[in-house]
Amino acid sequence: MRLLLTLLLVAVTLTATAQTHSSQVSPDLEEASPESVGMSTERLDRIDAMLKKSVADGDIPGAVALVARNGKIVFWNAYGMADNESSHKLERDDIFRIASQTKAITSTAVMMLWEEGLFRLDDPISKYIPEFQNPQVIDGFQYSDTTYSTVDADKEITIRHLLTHTSGIGYGVIDGDERFKMIYKKAGITDLYTTENISIEESVKKLAKLPLHHNPGDDFTYSEGLDVLGYFIEVVSGQPFDKFLRERLFDPLGMDDTWFYLPDSKHSRLVTVQAPGKGGNSWQRYPATFYDPDYPKTGAKRFFSGGAGLSSTAKDYATFLQMYLNGGELNGVRILSRTTIQAIMGNHIGDHWGGDGGNSHYGLAFGVVTPKGQDHGGEGSAGTFSWGGYFNTQYFADPKEQVIGIIMKQTQGASKDNTGWRFRLLTGQAVDD
Repeated sequence: MRLLLTLLLVAVTLTATAQTHSSQVSPDLEEASPESVGMSTERLDRIDAMLKKSVADGDIPGAVALVARNGKIVFWNAYGMADNESSHKLERDDIFRIASQTKAITSTAVMMLWEEGLFRLDDPISKYIPEFQNPQVIDGFQYSDTTYSTVDADKEITIRHLLTHTSGIGYGVIDGDERFKMIYKKAGITDLYTTENISIEESVKKLAKLPLHHNPGDDFTYSEGLDVLGYFIEVVSGQPFDKFLRERLFDPLGMDDTWFYLPDSKHSRLVTVQAPGKGGNSWQRYPATFYDPDYPKTGAKRFFSGGAGLSSTAKDYATFLQMYLNGGELNGVRILSRTTIQAIMGNHIGDHWGGDGGNSHYGLAFGVVTPKGQDHGGEGSAGTFSWGGYFNTQYFADPKEQVIGIIMKQTQGASKDNTGWRFRLLTGQAVDD
């Protein structure tokens, strides 16, 4: 009887939290002529020429680029090679490690649960993950043996701090502070993703014991906070993180090619991470470093990194962004309210987001172009939101113009690559209405 009651409770809970239907019904992304949505074919051809030349000149080994407007795909092409050593040609539905593009998906999942009234954004994370109680800030450090001293933080880390990279948590091997690289390595923190037999819960609980860069809320420090939130989602939802995303976000949106670990049937579509070769325009497979380049095909398949673990296609990620441009809905499924999206796009960290002279601010999931950034040029309209990934993927979405741009590559050390900013500029100049 007790088991039956438990199963009934689980069933009721899952039904209550399933994504809802919407009175708004925006169609799935489909291909259409540029002119049908106010874009110029002739001007989009400038993107085509730029990417062909970038491949021919050896600036990149290959790329998939997609442009959509008003829910219609008007440019979607593949260039170059998915793997130069095997002469494997890149196809437009190939799968890329999207690394930090995972962060916006994790943030979206957090906000889906927030909409259910399960927590407040300014709740301390220790309320849900007790290991984060009484956080400490680094005070002194000995390079000779990596020992350090700490002082008590002046406040608890909140969910909002984790969403906005203001928690003070660092990022280990890619951290800008050498001390934290050493501390995280000694503690065995997983910084990107792993094929090792470890869960996100185990990694996050180790992370909770380490010092912070600064008091929570005092500065922007790019961090593993989204990995913490991946585990937080498991705690609050009662589901494994990968299952939550599959059932609540990917399946409802039809994102069938977005995974932490690829099904065997999709392995052949995974693009190789490549680096410049020793001579000419050659490219070679990037060797194993602090991550395994065979991820997401091999390994224990237990670690679901909320900050960097997903792989996807240009079409799938465009679908995710289109949901945002639709105010949180796609194909009659309501993922988020437009009022929640309004909150996500707000400036949540004030002047702590710097480096571009006020051309953008940081919200709860994205960098967002300000009116000053719009007038600066080349970034899109005020409100355009964007980010990228460690393996050289970039995206942006412009709510005013209803334009999406995605360019996917898989490289390290591609120092001559200027395709990211050029693609964004050339997409904007193709608006023709």
